[in-house]
Amino acid sequence: MCSITRFAAVSISFLAAGILSAHAQQPAQPVQIDAVLPLTGFFSFIGKQEQAALQVGEQVINKAGGVRGRPISFSFYDDQSNPQFSVQLTRQVLTKKPSILLGTSVTASCNAMLPLLRTGPVTYCFSPGVYPQAGSYMYSASVSTRDVQAALLRYFRLRGWTRIAVITSTDATGQDGEVGLDEAMKSPENKDINLVERTRFNLNDVSVSAQIERMKAAKPQAIIVWTVGTSFATVLKGLIQGGVDLPIGTTHGNMTFAQMRQYADFLPKELYMPSSQWPQETAPGVQLEPEVVAAKKVFFDALKAGNVEADLAPTLVWDPLMILVGALRTVGPDASAEQVLNHLKSVKNFSGINGPYDFEKFPQRGLGEQSTLVTRWRPELKNWQIVSQPTGIPVQ
Repeated sequence: MCSITRFAAVSISFLAAGILSAHAQQPAQPVQIDAVLPLTGFFSFIGKQEQAALQVGEQVINKAGGVRGRPISFSFYDDQSNPQFSVQLTRQVLTKKPSILLGTSVTASCNAMLPLLRTGPVTYCFSPGVYPQAGSYMYSASVSTRDVQAALLRYFRLRGWTRIAVITSTDATGQDGEVGLDEAMKSPENKDINLVERTRFNLNDVSVSAQIERMKAAKPQAIIVWTVGTSFATVLKGLIQGGVDLPIGTTHGNMTFAQMRQYADFLPKELYMPSSQWPQETAPGVQLEPEVVAAKKVFFDALKAGNVEADLAPTLVWDPLMILVGALRTVGPDASAEQVLNHLKSVKNFSGINGPYDFEKFPQRGLGEQSTLVTRWRPELKNWQIVSQPTGIPVQ
């Protein structure tokens, strides 16, 4: 072989080695995860918090190796709190044929997306008020309204408060609350509970004084207020003005620090909110599974480091993200939607911040009544404190 030929062969060898070395040093291709959120519009206060929590979760997952060595990366889509835009964006995402999709955050928007998901992707709606059909491609976050209603009634009954008045808003939140309440009241254990007054109000009502007077006349021992946001403030102000000083129970949809700070001057002395197991403060004697406690520590430490307040909104997205990433780690980052769905159906030992998940027993949600508890807002702690065992049994 002549010297020129030998030189060319050596050069090609070095070039090939350099190419292989450069290829080996290239970062792994990210696993793209699409998320539809209400980043503007009426529900943007929820969507922005959820986005911040997902970004913190992205850092935690990537520090732990991502998905089989590949980092995850989010593509966020703003549905402007509008179900019509949620549908449009879902159609846009479907052209990429993803195996998973996160969002959106509002019950009406998730329900609007549902018909598009008959063959995937696996979609985790962040609203607990959605009840997807078992075996479908949509999942619902956290515990259901019906389960938290059962826990709240059990807590009230075991505290001796059996004469209860109820006031609900006429929107989807209030209607869902009434359905859950009616179902819980059918349980034999609640036969001694008497709903002494049930009244409703519209979201645009500026006063509920007439409803408050009817409730007072019924002489309740406790009151359930099932509405969220500014309408919750309307009722609380009405109770103060009406001279009502009773234990108040409300939906976990009001578990936001912003509301507690804003309503501080007219919050009742005893304000109870049923919830999943995520709250950090616990009364002495509360017993949660160690794996759940460990998951909560990771969550609170990560959000604190990311300067994100850990109230309801971040808890709605954290477990769904970890569950879906866990599925991709098992079946592979390039798995089909059907493969991811089949894997999730068999998951029954995942411990998240909201409680222990069992998708075989509780399809499309993973959480049942055993993952519920009751919290009380503690102004001195500036936080919610768990005051019951799981299912709402009061701490002794």
